Amino acid sequence: MLPSGGDHARSFQAQLAQFVWSGELEGWLTAPPQWHLVANGALADEWQAILRDGLNDAVAVSPPVPPPELAAHTARRVTAASPDAALLPAEYTTRYHQQFVDRLWLRGLVAVGVLYAIGVVIYLCATAVLGFQTGKVEQQVAASSGSYTNALQLKARYDVLKERQDLKYAALDCWRLVADQLPEGISLQRFSFGDGHKLTLAGIVTSEQITPITDFYDALRKAKLNGQPMFKSTGGEELSYRQNGNQVSWNFSLELGHASEDEQ
Repeated sequence: MLPSGGDHARSFQAQLAQFVWSGELEGWLTAPPQWHLVANGALADEWQAILRDGLNDAVAVSPPVPPPELAAHTARRVTAASPDAALLPAEYTTRYHQQFVDRLWLRGLVAVGVLYAIGVVIYLCATAVLGFQTGKVEQQVAASSGSYTNALQLKARYDVLKERQDLKYAALDCWRLVADQLPEGISLQRFSFGDGHKLTLAGIVTSEQITPITDFYDALRKAKLNGQPMFKSTGGEELSYRQNGNQVSWNFSLELGHASEDEQ
C-alpha cells in the first residue's frame, strides 16, 4: 500500500525490492521478474508512470477482463482443478439439501393426512348408508316377524306329523320282516322297537342253530321296503353270542334307514 504523501515512486520501488529479495532468499524467484499492469484509461496512465519510475523497467499494460468473462474463467479453473468442486459453499449445499428433504417429508405427511381424511369421510358416508339400509331391513323384519314365527311353528308341526306318519307303521313293517326272515325252529325272546328308529332282537338257540341266526342277521340288514333299504348298513349293535351250557344266547340291533335322513 502506498503512503498518502511523499514520493510514491520511491516508496513503491522499496516495497517491490523487498518482495524480490524475499523471493530470491526463499528460492521461488529464480529469474528476473516481468511486470504487468492490468488497467485501462487514466488509471493505466497514472500507474504506468509510477511503475516506470519505481522499477526502472518496462511494464506491459493489458486491459482488464470484463467481469462476466472473468467469472467464467474462474469457474472453468475451479472445475478443471477439481471436477467435484462447486461454486456454492459446502454448508449452503448441505442446508439446501436438508431443506429439500424436509419439504419432501412435509409434503408426504400432508398427502398421507389428506388421504386419511378422505378415507375417514368415505368410511363415515358408507357407515351412514349401511346404517340406513340396516334400519330399513330391521323395520321389514319387525313387520314380518309375526308371520315368520307362525311359519316356523307350522313347519315344526308339519315335521312332527310327517315323522309320526313315517313311523306309524315302522314297527309293524319290522315285525313283518322279522316274521318272514326268522328261520323255523327259532323263537324270539325279545323284540323291541325303541326311539322310533332302533330295532332290537334277542333269543336263545342251540349250538347247531348259530349258522341260521347269522343268515337271519345278514338277511335283515339287507332287507328292503318299497325298493329302499329298510335298515342302515352301519350303526346298531352287531350280532353277538354268549354260551350258556348247551344253549347260546344271541342279540343284535339295527337302525332304520330313514332315521339318518330325519336326523340330518
